[in-house]
Amino acid sequence: MSHTYLGGCEHVHVEAVADPIDNHVCHCNVCKSVTGQQATHVAFFRHADVRVDHPERLKRQPFNKDNPDGPLELCTCAECGAPIMLDDRQKRIRAEVPNLMGFDVAGFPQATYHAFWDETKGYPRPDDGRPVHSGLRPDFTWPSGA
Repeated sequence: MSHTYLGGCEHVHVEAVADPIDNHVCHCNVCKSVTGQQATHVAFFRHADVRVDHPERLKRQPFNKDNPDGPLELCTCAECGAPIMLDDRQKRIRAEVPNLMGFDVAGFPQATYHAFWDETKGYPRPDDGRPVHSGLRPDFTWPSGA
């Protein structure tokens, strides 16, 4: 069943018109660096399923400072600086971090697994009953881009 999820800021509104195709707690170093969180709830949507009412108001910067030519761009509001989404230059996905990107966290589906967990980072393995993977879940397939 598809739902609509609304996020963004007062200047740029985001509408996801389908359920996420992937929904995980991310433990990667890039997410830690960008969000300042030890672990980050990240939801991937098909690119076409996330609509932005004012894309001209987005400021884009590389998501991964160590890979500035990588496919993901962090989009923030050019007016207030609020994080809006991660946009894929290849138009496969758009990613949302519900607690940072203006979504109703209580109404957002919970993450189904832990991704990019690495035992060498020195913190305990998650034990909340969700599967733990060293990358994205093994059955995840990137959608084709536009």
